[in-house]
Amino acid sequence: MTQADIGALAAELAVRNLIARVAQLADTGDLGEYGGCWAQDGAWEYPGSPVHGRAAIVAAAAERRRLGTTGPGSGTRHMITTLQVRVDSADTATADSYFVFLKDEDTGPKLLVMGAYQDTVRRTADGWQVARRQITLG
Repeated sequence: MTQADIGALAAELAVRNLIARVAQLADTGDLGEYGGCWAQDGAWEYPGSPVHGRAAIVAAAAERRRLGTTGPGSGTRHMITTLQVRVDSADTATADSYFVFLKDEDTGPKLLVMGAYQDTVRRTADGWQVARRQITLG
């Protein structure tokens, strides 16, 4: 195995962990740490309500928490499945995954929405961060 192979494997693992961490932090974590998962110029592109920029992404997450639609105490949970990561270069990668968003996770989970994430990820001075998340429902 070459150094390039090892570097690509390490990058893939870091991206996989980043995608998982974004979901975990959205459900139960600190929003400051959640924000650190996003590039300063990141984009969260939910159909009908795209959000651009780290500060706006964190503000939108805070609003969802305020409304009780996600976050601690909301009874919701993001499940990420069927994740494929492609390391495009030493500093860029793409990741495609399916997601399932459940409600009433503590009493009898019910499907709220499902779909796919297409993530563009890049390495920054602060580590790997999501630069763009395109969300497709269904």
